[in-house]
Amino acid sequence: MPTIYLIRHAQASFGKSDYDRLSPTGEQQAAVLGKALVARGVTPELVVSGSMRRHAQTAALSGFTPEVDKGFDEFDHEEIIVAHKPAYRRRAVMLADLARTGHPGRAFQQMFTAATERWTLGGDGYTESFTAFCDRSEAAVRRTAGRLGKGETAVVFTSGGPIAAVVSRLLSGGDGLWSRLNPVTINTAITKVVSGRSGLTMVSYNEHAHLDGTELLSYR
Repeated sequence: MPTIYLIRHAQASFGKSDYDRLSPTGEQQAAVLGKALVARGVTPELVVSGSMRRHAQTAALSGFTPEVDKGFDEFDHEEIIVAHKPAYRRRAVMLADLARTGHPGRAFQQMFTAATERWTLGGDGYTESFTAFCDRSEAAVRRTAGRLGKGETAVVFTSGGPIAAVVSRLLSGGDGLWSRLNPVTINTAITKVVSGRSGLTMVSYNEHAHLDGTELLSYR
């Protein structure tokens, strides 16, 4: 059956002025991922990525040159944060608030969870609704599957949000699992989807054995 490997990008630069680039840890993760894919014998006929820099960098450091499909882009996390807390339109204000907690990483996760919950529940102030985002993510995977012939393989470099959206729909037929799946997606984790007569089926989710036993495992 045609197979699609959905890969979450390597660690980006959390807390920096430009989040959309890999951190030094992310660069190492991407290199390890590339070796892991070779070891698994993955030789794709099609390589695709979202349009974000972290997608392209992960692909390149893994040894691939993808074509771009914006359907695999992540949701606009900055817009979602600002809709939740308008004062955070100024990034410096957010970083200062988080730093004052003494545990900025934990404080960010709590704030971000609340912000995404508002989005998933249909709050206003968003260019792209949660449902539209999930529709876009599913359409991108189905579009990729439609390009594969019998026994062919695609590797897709994307983000945790689109992967969680696709997996939620494949497992439950809806978007209700997204809020539980998205936070646990690991950088460079591999999700395997196959395309058969009955449609798309998720075979495995969030595989990250290539990072086990290392200090490279990260969620953000």
